[in-house]
Amino acid sequence: MRRTTGEEQRTIERFRPRYGGALGRAERAVERAAIGGNVGANGYTTVAQADSLVRLLGLRRGVRLLDVGCGRGYPGVYLARASGCSLVGSDLPLASLGSALARARASRPLARRAEFVAASAIHLPFRPASFDAVVHTDLLC
Repeated sequence: MRRTTGEEQRTIERFRPRYGGALGRAERAVERAAIGGNVGANGYTTVAQADSLVRLLGLRRGVRLLDVGCGRGYPGVYLARASGCSLVGSDLPLASLGSALARARASRPLARRAEFVAASAIHLPFRPASFDAVVHTDLLC
């Protein structure tokens, strides 16, 4: 197992407060207004944009999707639920991966098609051609 670099550790610490707690009522109201629903968004991708990704990426049952920098699991969990594809989400903060896993497990059929890996976007632990589609919404902020 690879150790995290100093820069990766700083990223984990930077995002720990953001992913550490549950969303409050006001935050959920803002998410509904700005994103189009309470989907666990941690960025700026709207529900309408996520719906477009399903079509543009050809997501469906049998397709394997990687969500790099998945945060709390949006849009990856949403995309997998909407399309039937399988999902691998990767990010560094364990708190965010815990939220993403809980969101995936809340949907029984999705729970068997979703997994999450603690990994930096710079050092992804996957073989080439492991995925049919990749998303990285709001990752480069």
